[in-house]
Amino acid sequence: MNKYANHGTALLRISLGVIYIAHSLYLKLVVFTLPGTAAFFASLGLPAIAAYATFIVEAIGGIALLLGYQARWAALALIPVALGATWAHSGAGWVFSNAGGGWEYPLFLAITTAVIALQGNGSLALQRKHASIH
Repeated sequence: MNKYANHGTALLRISLGVIYIAHSLYLKLVVFTLPGTAAFFASLGLPAIAAYATFIVEAIGGIALLLGYQARWAALALIPVALGATWAHSGAGWVFSNAGGGWEYPLFLAITTAVIALQGNGSLALQRKHASIH
């Protein structure tokens, strides 16, 4: 692995952390509100309580990614969230700029989150040792 690989992993981890935090603390909490998000989940046929679980996983997982603490475990918890978003947007087509948002962006989030699950914290992390998922 080249000497910059850990920095690349950190850049991806931190970027994903910011995205998940924005989706939870800003989008779900402030913009749509938690009851509004729960109503949206229910409109998809999901239990409304899943909205609250998704909010918590995105918030805590996003913070863990941002800080570089237990990034592998946080990423493993976030992959189902990103895959669920992919499913939720699947009816809107491929491109995320479509009305209702397509599924390209959430699928990309799922894949890049899987990269962090495989690679760990990278540099600039609170937790210097890689957490094992074996």
